[in-house]
Amino acid sequence: MRAFIRQLRPALMAVVVFTLLLGVAYPLVSTLIGQVAFGDKADGSLIVRDGVVVGSEFIGQTFTAPEYFHSRPSAAGAGYDGSASSGSNDGPLNEDFLAAVQERADAYRTENGLDDAVAVPVDAVTASGSGLDPHISIANAHLQAQRVADARGLSLDEVLAMVEDHTDGRSLGVLGEPGVNVVLLNIALDDLTK
Repeated sequence: MRAFIRQLRPALMAVVVFTLLLGVAYPLVSTLIGQVAFGDKADGSLIVRDGVVVGSEFIGQTFTAPEYFHSRPSAAGAGYDGSASSGSNDGPLNEDFLAAVQERADAYRTENGLDDAVAVPVDAVTASGSGLDPHISIANAHLQAQRVADARGLSLDEVLAMVEDHTDGRSLGVLGEPGVNVVLLNIALDDLTK
């Protein structure tokens, strides 16, 4: 029994010490460094307008009005629900998936006044892996630009300039494709036409 107690004391001390170090001190230090070095990003890159949080730079939103650029479809819950982030996991041979893509492509062409021969960008008809992506492709933005310009009473050149201003480059200069942040673009368009 003495041997057991002799071994139990150091084990309990190790649990207490490592709990304090790794369960309390490490998270506090990491949070402090994040807040000091990356304050806005550590808080979720929230977008605040007139003292009200209207979104995040990194989470998409559903836009349906003609004066807004429309985000890509979301598979996260009812749409851009962070607590339900996921893809649909439907494959390219799934009949329901193919029907949904065709339906979305037809709706996209109709709302943007496009001919049936115009190729619809894949990001306009499929959800991202997380279902939260705030970006669309440059091609998608260019196809929507005329509709937005007409609805806002702006010239196409003005809207395309705004698209270019809100295009993010590749991560680290080489990863992924450039994309247009729809949330920031729509907010900038609202600010422009107030």
